[in-house]
Amino acid sequence: MSEASTQKQAQQKSREDKASGRATTKASSKPSEASNPMRDVRISKVTVNIGVGEGGEKLQKAEKVLQKLTGAKPVRTVGRETNRELGVLPGKPIGCKVTLRGDGADAFVKRALYPRKNKVYEYSFDNQGNLQFGVTDYTAFEGERYDPEIGVFGMDVCITLERAGFRVKARRLMAARVPPSHRVSRDEAKSFLSKKFNLEVVQ
Repeated sequence: MSEASTQKQAQQKSREDKASGRATTKASSKPSEASNPMRDVRISKVTVNIGVGEGGEKLQKAEKVLQKLTGAKPVRTVGRETNRELGVLPGKPIGCKVTLRGDGADAFVKRALYPRKNKVYEYSFDNQGNLQFGVTDYTAFEGERYDPEIGVFGMDVCITLERAGFRVKARRLMAARVPPSHRVSRDEAKSFLSKKFNLEVVQ
């Protein structure tokens, strides 16, 4: 083999090695799904709502129940449309709710799942990955007892999930939509909540 041919083969091999090195560096620099913190699912908030359909003493009792269970001060919800059959008028109080975040939200979810034996139906998840379920009576919570002065009150619990970067849709300036690829899917929500709270999803 001639010296020119040998030199040509060496140059070709050098180019191939450089191309292979660039490809390897590019692949390794691309963050994987598992290691990318922007893809981590987390609880944005937990909303606990009691609807009573009217104001007065009944609403005050519902507020007492929510404050007792969550440790937070409830805010009142008001009617938006007229419903004569239910006696609902725009601007009139019809219920109360509490919004929890952080450790308080996690702690309440654990308590709220206790009456359900950590089981929820699959249809309780929406297409945005959020979970909503009901608790028939506050006395079903662990450690709670029936109070004849309060009566029976059930509630709806809504768990809202998100990823880092979701605040772009709520900011005042240059608000933007969260792209579909970054939203939390139903399957991702089931997987996240099952691992975090030992949740069982039933058909």
